[in-house]
Amino acid sequence: MALDRTRIAADLDALSPLLRDVSTKIHAHPELRWEEHRAVEWLTEAVASKGIAVERNTGDLPTSFRARIGQGGPRIAILAEYDALPEIGHACGHNLIGTGALGAFLALAAQRESLPGTIELLGTPAEEGGGGKIRLIEAGVFKEVDAAMMFHPFDRDLLAHDTLAAMWMEMVFRGKPSHAAIAPWDGQSALTACLQTFHLIDAQRVHFRDGVRVHGFIKDGGQAVNIIPERAVCEFSVRATDLVELARVRGIVERCAKGAAMACGVEVELLPRPGYKDLVTNLTMARRFGEHLRALGRSPAERDPHVGTGSTDMGDVSHAVPSIHAWIAICGKDEATCHQRAFAEHAKGELGHASMLTAAKAMAMTAADLVSEPDLLAAAKREFEGRRRDR
Repeated sequence: MALDRTRIAADLDALSPLLRDVSTKIHAHPELRWEEHRAVEWLTEAVASKGIAVERNTGDLPTSFRARIGQGGPRIAILAEYDALPEIGHACGHNLIGTGALGAFLALAAQRESLPGTIELLGTPAEEGGGGKIRLIEAGVFKEVDAAMMFHPFDRDLLAHDTLAAMWMEMVFRGKPSHAAIAPWDGQSALTACLQTFHLIDAQRVHFRDGVRVHGFIKDGGQAVNIIPERAVCEFSVRATDLVELARVRGIVERCAKGAAMACGVEVELLPRPGYKDLVTNLTMARRFGEHLRALGRSPAERDPHVGTGSTDMGDVSHAVPSIHAWIAICGKDEATCHQRAFAEHAKGELGHASMLTAAKAMAMTAADLVSEPDLLAAAKREFEGRRRDR
């Protein structure tokens, strides 16, 4: 029996109450990176309720999971995220990402006997600064995956919005304490060097390429007002449009810290933390996804140069396999955006749920196309290999 793609939308509409329940619970109980135990329970319980086996601790990550339907190749992965942000909860809408992936998978599971390949639902923890997908790549989880997809809530529909390569840098300055009134000349201020680092980086912004973002905050600014600070700590996020520019800007940031430390007569320890690669959208897949979105009544643009962007570990996946990371509006344009409290409210609202269902339908239809149309998947792979050679 052939896969009936006309059933997908109706099957997802029937799943709407289940998806709403799971999404609402995840939203109401936000969990930070690597701590998403309840979210994983709710998502995997929904899969198991349909008679589908679930693998836990995928890639030796306690809050990851994988479920599969069909058999053989090709193998298409639909990715779920479900971690939240400190204090502002699901202000990135990961409750919708997780349930949208769940919905797309379950809609295809209703026809699993007709699948000419394999569909995976892959639970990927710790997108918010933890790089869970990178850990899964390193564990070989994507080794046999032919293509991967997910969507992300936004304030507009975009098919191929770029994201930035990123890394983090913690800087620990160590000076010499002294009484700030009795003998300030005997001290060497770690805080002064820390502050000067910010000033030096700001002075270098004129030399950054378009799209570069460098921002930081002070984590430790001293011990007491009457002590010359002997220790100060700051952390910077460094982002650029690609890995080459990221390396160049990282060098500038490091020189600023070292120069500030030298000028203030203190020591500095640089503690880099690897971040994410830039997103390389597979346009063959994205445009097919866009066709399904339009058939469902949406009007996505391919890109929007007037809107900003962030970083995601889906970028690393896109360097490993052909991938899409579509952006779907859950509110009006410019009404709110990611990491704002208002966006968290939209992530539990009616439009958020409706948009999640639409995204799930388009993902399921695109995954069905990829496993059923060898020419489409071959074109996606040719594009992927060509762009990898260019990089």
